[in-house]
Amino acid sequence: MQFTQIRNATVKINYAGKKILIDPWLAEKGAVPGFGGTINDHIRNPTAELPLPVNEIADADAVILTHDHPDHWDDTARNAIRKDMPFFVQHEKDAQAIRSAGFSDVRILDENTGFAGITLIKTSGRHGRPKVLEDMKALLGEVSGVIFKHADEKTFYIAGDTVWCQEVEDSLKKYHPDIVVLNSCDAQVIGNESIIMGKKDIYEVYKTAPDATIIASHMEAVNHATLTRKELREFLNEKAMTQRVLVPEDGESYTF
Repeated sequence: MQFTQIRNATVKINYAGKKILIDPWLAEKGAVPGFGGTINDHIRNPTAELPLPVNEIADADAVILTHDHPDHWDDTARNAIRKDMPFFVQHEKDAQAIRSAGFSDVRILDENTGFAGITLIKTSGRHGRPKVLEDMKALLGEVSGVIFKHADEKTFYIAGDTVWCQEVEDSLKKYHPDIVVLNSCDAQVIGNESIIMGKKDIYEVYKTAPDATIIASHMEAVNHATLTRKELREFLNEKAMTQRVLVPEDGESYTF
C-alpha cells in the first residue's frame, strides 16, 4: 500500500489496487476565514498550499469523509470530484449533505462495509475532551475513523478528528492495525481546549500499539493548530519514538 499526505486531514491511500481519497479539503491557501471559536481565528485558512494539482488529487476510485467539517470537505472538492464517485460517510446526516451536493453513490460505513474486496470498518472517536464536547457539542458533532483490511495488505487505521480516548484504545486493541494515521496538530478552541491529538495523545497511541507504525497527519494547515512538525519531531527524539512515528511533509508518500 502507499500513503500520501496531501494537506491537513486530506490523504490518499493506494490500497489493494484502489486509490482512496480521504477528507478532501482542496481550497487555495487563505481562501476562507479562520474558524470562529478557535484560537488564532484572525488567520485565514488553509494556511498551506496544496502540494499537488487539484485534478491529480481528485483522481481516485472512492472518497471517504470521516465527518462533514469545513476543513475536511469544501466547495472546491465538491466541484473537482466526479459526481458518480463512490462516497463513504459515517451516518445518514452526512450522507444527506453529500447527496445534496449532487453525488449519486453515497454509502454509509458500518462495521463491515465492502469495497472492491477491501473491508472498511467504521470506528468511533471524540472530537475533544468532555468539557469542550459539552460546551461545543453542536459545532464539534460526531466524528469517525476507518479501519482498512485486505488479505494482501497491512491493516490500516485512520483515527480521524479525535483525542486519545477509550474508543481509540478499543480500536487499537481490537484490530491491531499495522499503520495508524493520527490527526496530530493539537488544534484548539478558545480556552486552550484541544479537539484533536497532540504530543501526549500520540505517546499514548505509541505505547498502546507497540508494533504499529504511526503517521502524524493534519499538521500546519489550519489557524487553530498549536503543534508544529518541528516541535513534534523534537518530542519524538526526546522520547526515542522516531523509529515508529513518521511526520510527513505535505506531498510526501510512504510505501508499506
